Amino acid sequence: MNNKLHDGLNFLSKLSYARIRNIWQLVSSYYLSRQRGLAKHRGMPMSLSLEPTTSCNLRCPECPSGLRSFTRPTGMLQDTLFKKVIDELQTTLVYLTFYFQGEPYLHPRFLDLVAYASAKKIYTATSTNGHYLHDENARKTVESGLDRLIISVDGTTQETYQQYRIGGKLEKVLEGTRNIIRWKQQLRSSTPHVVFQFLVVRPNEHQITAVHQLARELGVDEVALKTAQIYNYQQGSPLIPEQEQYARYRKKQDGSYAIKNQLLNHCWKMWHSCVVTWDGQVVPCCFDKDAQHTQGDLTQHSFEEVWKSQPYNRFRQQVLQSRDNIDMCRNCTEGMNIGS
Repeated sequence: MNNKLHDGLNFLSKLSYARIRNIWQLVSSYYLSRQRGLAKHRGMPMSLSLEPTTSCNLRCPECPSGLRSFTRPTGMLQDTLFKKVIDELQTTLVYLTFYFQGEPYLHPRFLDLVAYASAKKIYTATSTNGHYLHDENARKTVESGLDRLIISVDGTTQETYQQYRIGGKLEKVLEGTRNIIRWKQQLRSSTPHVVFQFLVVRPNEHQITAVHQLARELGVDEVALKTAQIYNYQQGSPLIPEQEQYARYRKKQDGSYAIKNQLLNHCWKMWHSCVVTWDGQVVPCCFDKDAQHTQGDLTQHSFEEVWKSQPYNRFRQQVLQSRDNIDMCRNCTEGMNIGS
């Protein structure tokens, strides 16, 4: 069976009547709000990103974890907070991403958290730099029930790879990938669906064909090409690819750069998903790296209280009326990933 098809069927198997009903409430209230220009919201999030930790072993440019540039504290998600969120949302939540900033595998109980959510029949995914997929972790990853494992492979040679993944070792990532594939076979498991994520930047854009070949050789299920977010893009950057189809930005006649996407006054993410930081702050979008637009604190309130609060709905209203006045939205390039 086609690997992507199998992954899609696995996702659909997580749906229940309560989750489908919740999705309908989200979709209908979103389009009604867009049509009327007035934020009305029904339902609970169908998708959620939970941050295991902000710690990371690499020093990647354009990444707050890599640059150690956070204005918020670094720490680890606590079991009690995690279980509180999952227990409250388990009937409506369909998709759970264990990632925001940092390297998830640095959390000492990361795979226990995955197993807890998987037991609730929630589709679970994570994104890793692949340096901690040693044999034991690889086996536990497969046994945890993780549905999707995204492994960052931003070059097919060490020379190219290390230009963005500063401090990383490509061979260690490939060894970890082999471990995952081997344990999937030994345990006769169809999950996790393994994705090589290739962040296309100028130093590696010549290796796009090679990463597809590498994935086939290793038995990886999918390659996802991802465009790079550049924070100070206006005057250009050595990371912006020369091939414009792989960039989020276009070069203007005066030599400066602009985001390709048109910033429209609506955002589906504000209705169906959000991010929970390791210390329980609810932020509306993964572009809010420093949690500057915190909508509530889950150590003080239930998730529903925050999700349906007046401040959160006022934020949704602002997105409908003047999204360009929200700082994190001005660099939004959502939807700029490239089909592979």
